Amino acid sequence: MTTDQPAARCAHFVLVPLMAQGHIIPFVDMAHFLARHGAHVTFLTTPLNALRIDAIIQRASASGLSIDFVSLPFPCADAGIPLGCENLDALPSPMRDYLPNFIRACDMLRGPFTAHLRLHPLSPSCVISDGAHPWTGEMARDLGVPRLIFHGLGAFTILARLILHQEDVYVRVTDESEILDVPGFPHPLRVPKGKAPGTFWGPKLEHLRLRVMEEEAMADGVVVNTFDDIEAVYVESHQKMIGKRVWTVGPLCLCNKDAGHMAARGNKAAIDDSQYLRWLDSMTPTSIIYVSFGSLVIAGVEQIMEIGMALEGAGFPFVWVIKAGDRSATEVERWLAESGLEERTRGRGLVIRGWAPQMMILSHPAAGGFLTHCGWNSTLEGICSGLPMATWPHFGDQHMNQKVVVEVLRIGVAVGGGWAKWGDENSGTVVSREKIEKAVRELMGGGKEAEARRERAKELGEKAKRAMEEGGSSYQNLTMLIRQFQEEAE
Repeated sequence: MTTDQPAARCAHFVLVPLMAQGHIIPFVDMAHFLARHGAHVTFLTTPLNALRIDAIIQRASASGLSIDFVSLPFPCADAGIPLGCENLDALPSPMRDYLPNFIRACDMLRGPFTAHLRLHPLSPSCVISDGAHPWTGEMARDLGVPRLIFHGLGAFTILARLILHQEDVYVRVTDESEILDVPGFPHPLRVPKGKAPGTFWGPKLEHLRLRVMEEEAMADGVVVNTFDDIEAVYVESHQKMIGKRVWTVGPLCLCNKDAGHMAARGNKAAIDDSQYLRWLDSMTPTSIIYVSFGSLVIAGVEQIMEIGMALEGAGFPFVWVIKAGDRSATEVERWLAESGLEERTRGRGLVIRGWAPQMMILSHPAAGGFLTHCGWNSTLEGICSGLPMATWPHFGDQHMNQKVVVEVLRIGVAVGGGWAKWGDENSGTVVSREKIEKAVRELMGGGKEAEARRERAKELGEKAKRAMEEGGSSYQNLTMLIRQFQEEAE
């Protein structure tokens, strides 16, 4: 990618992510692409979130990129949430009890952010905001500029969610175990209501879901972090349904291949770069399984024990990222100390407590498989790294993403299990070590089926890279997006 300095009247994109790691990360990636290709970017953040991505902010400044990271105070007290809870993963457990207040705090950013944009010397050209921020639609209309929706979801899930909304399923069907047929989907799709996209918010936020969908219908288009080789049919169907442009611009995690940038994405790592790199460099290529469940999935101590025993029993080298809930972190540490697991697996197991530089680990030659919760960012990062995946969805869009990985792309093995409530480590069924170990062995072992799965994953990884290279489908879409608003700015 070539770096161009912004023109005197360049396109000015206003980016507004939901304050959650899985949403902030792709927005940061997109900001870098836009700025490298001649646009100016204003990026809304808050003090806590700015601190988490401080290394990224400093690197962007040092590189001369035209990105303004605007850090506005997050009104925790006014919204009724504890001070410092500026990110979904910072909310006390159970997180879902605080979600309505958190969303209210996000709404309160509209006034000060609009005032900031009105004073900016370069008028905004376009607002690209998370779908969970309906207030940005009102803001864009006030400023007289277009608004594009960005979802932290894949095209498969976005399409299913829209169809189910139009069919009024979320209100009409109350039994979470009832199997839903998704009419008009490109191929037969059946899913229990509890695993359907759109049920994430829960009944307390039904009014917000309706507001989100109303603003989405008024938006000028949709930007999706995916690429045509894996989801073109769903993008085309979505585009026909809404009669507006759907821009495929991913995988955004490939916007910047610089090692320092990849290591700094998302948060400060809980382990020194040199420590995990030395460990990975000592392992045989494609030998390790990487185990991580993202920033919002919270495991209770019993489930963490089952995972640990399964990894030990499977016998493969592993990197295991543990994120325990507030109420179980001490118990988990006690179990790790008393069980002797780390000592027994020394030399073939690396346990990381907290945030890990996931893309750096997945793209390392030692990585051979990925046990994942199927968040869309993680799913894409697994695909980009050419790795087969063991899928273990918990809530939200993760169940739909498992279908993409296992049934559509055929690069995954399902662990199996029920579904959990977001933000509560004590909800859901504990999955046994036997089920987990079986999936790990199936994923990492030999045989024709496993080899074919690995080959398909490798091919998709190459296609993902080509999509983001100059001339690739997503690269072209991003440059056309910039050009469209550049022309309107001139």
